[in-house]
Amino acid sequence: MIVCLCNRVSDRDIRQVVQVHGVRDFEVLKDMTRAASCCGCCHDCAREVFDAACATQPHESAQTT
Repeated sequence: MIVCLCNRVSDRDIRQVVQVHGVRDFEVLKDMTRAASCCGCCHDCAREVFDAACATQPHESAQTT
């Protein structure tokens, strides 16, 4: 599903950034994908997808903000 219409960022894109790149900081996710960085309408949905993706990853060096 497309989460951010302005920048065409999908839930799959967000999960990939978390799983492949190990991102655990929402601001870093926004910088990498540009999700929730334009009009802001998708912020809550992008954050939910991000939080869910982080929850499925090992917590060894997890950093969330």
